[in-house]
Amino acid sequence: MANDYNQLNPAWGERSPVIIGLLCNWCSYRAADLAGTSRFGYPATLRDLRIMCTGRLDPTFVIKALREGADGVLVMGCHPGQCHYDAGNYKAMRRMALLRRTVIQLGVHPDRVQLAWASASQGTIFTEMVKNMTETIARLGPLNWQDTVSGETIQREMEAVRG
Repeated sequence: MANDYNQLNPAWGERSPVIIGLLCNWCSYRAADLAGTSRFGYPATLRDLRIMCTGRLDPTFVIKALREGADGVLVMGCHPGQCHYDAGNYKAMRRMALLRRTVIQLGVHPDRVQLAWASASQGTIFTEMVKNMTETIARLGPLNWQDTVSGETIQREMEAVRG
């Protein structure tokens, strides 16, 4: 599979993209489960982590994932207006907008951090989102961010995001 990524960007060498998926327990995580049980094909680039709600996501988790070797982070939750915790996805939209500005200031392409929606019955949407993000990350090439940004710089920027 790495050869396919090398066609999009030769910097991949022998490795494949690593995307951390932070998935809402109630919708997107179940969409991932549906995609798996339905045997929908999608790249094995996503390492998914279940979170209770995208509105409860601490932005430092995203920065930490990038700092520790992820090439991208996909945050997926319930569709706006359908959050099991009332307004969690609206909070996630606001936080992600700030987070995307922060990663730009840190020299990271904003497409490496994405927010998407998929309900429990939308395994195909989940699959398409993973495919699209994998292609985007593959074209951008490996991040290797841990080699280029100091921990102090990240800490300073994250303090600004937390407000």
